[in-house]
Amino acid sequence: MTNFDKVRDYFCKFAIRPIERCENWVMSGYIEVFYYNADKGRTRVVYLSIFTFPDEDMEFDFFLSIKRTCYDSFYPFKVLSRHGFERIDFEPITILYGGNGSGKTTTLNVIAEKTGIHRDSIYNKSNFFGDYVNMCGMQLETEIPKDSRIITSDDVFDYMLNIRYLNEGIDQKREELFDEYLGFKYSHFQIKSIEDYEQLKKVNAARSKTQSRYVRNQLMNNVREYSNGESAFMYFTEKIQENGLYLLDEPENSLSPKLQIELMKFIEDSARFFNCQFIISTNSPFLLAMNGAKIYDLDENPVDVKRWTELENVRLYYNFFKEYDREF
Repeated sequence: MTNFDKVRDYFCKFAIRPIERCENWVMSGYIEVFYYNADKGRTRVVYLSIFTFPDEDMEFDFFLSIKRTCYDSFYPFKVLSRHGFERIDFEPITILYGGNGSGKTTTLNVIAEKTGIHRDSIYNKSNFFGDYVNMCGMQLETEIPKDSRIITSDDVFDYMLNIRYLNEGIDQKREELFDEYLGFKYSHFQIKSIEDYEQLKKVNAARSKTQSRYVRNQLMNNVREYSNGESAFMYFTEKIQENGLYLLDEPENSLSPKLQIELMKFIEDSARFFNCQFIISTNSPFLLAMNGAKIYDLDENPVDVKRWTELENVRLYYNFFKEYDREF
């Protein structure tokens, strides 16, 4: 059996939906891409298929039922309903697009809370957040995998800070070990009891080794520090595993255009070959251009599904580069 046959049989065997007919085979090295007409030319994995938000009438009824009048804000009420955003029908890659205050992040946090997926950074919920989530509805196509998670900008920032703090701690400990080495090497230490045994080992180690070797043997190496963009990209590739639902809140933050394109390819491949579903809030034209992504424009009233080339941000980039086309 050829490598072509092995990969074809693997995909046909483990595809989530029934395959009516495999077609359009493409061979590239040892990777074979297949499509089937039952899902319009690509494999499809969707765990969360539909999510609904309370409409204005439901919110109005809730406000009437509240006896408390001491609150200035009822967040997240009125954030999504003001633009008629009542339902999402998901694809393997679904994108929430919109400007500041449009409700992209709110939508992700509400979905994350309702589905119960894992999150690292603490989210500052409002007094009415739980009430709002309880009024939302969702429909699953299959059980959400346990390793599913929401990844926010805070998660990525904390990851970069933790590496920095770890290295700072290692550097401080290294200086302490330098001083310790000199103290042990030239000390007149004498063992007096069994409690002194550990210190005796350090004295002997200091007298038999060079300073650098003594320090290396007792200290872990520094964790390699990358640029912020490289660290952010590594964080995504480490946290996103096979078989999961992933909510990404503006993942383009800290990423250069080149790394945004790399992340775009990584997400496309994860959705296509590794049973991942993504719900992403972004304004990045590179991520908006992902193949097969369904885009909800939260700036529209009512919220509408659009092609990426129809979005205002993308049109701004297009017009800008078109104006300076002669410079290239």
